[in-house]
Amino acid sequence: MRSLIGIDDLSTQEIDELIAKANDIIDNPKKYAHKCDGMKLATLFFEPSTRTRLSFEAAMYELGGNVLGFSEAQSSSAAKGESVSDTVKQ
Repeated sequence: MRSLIGIDDLSTQEIDELIAKANDIIDNPKKYAHKCDGMKLATLFFEPSTRTRLSFEAAMYELGGNVLGFSEAQSSSAAKGESVSDTVKQ
């Protein structure tokens, strides 16, 4: 599995495939209702972004998954200087 940090990490074909998949999810939500059963989404927002955070959380719940995260960097180990890499290893 590779990491996705930004849109530049994807090819044009991959972006087109993601858009097609998103449209299929919108058109057929019941088909995807349990695609993420048993999975967890870890969100690490270091800047205030309520709408984005809630959008990601709502999407994961719609797919049947769970969400772990925090809404402020001050409530994370980052406030103590721990790197994201250190945090995800826990």
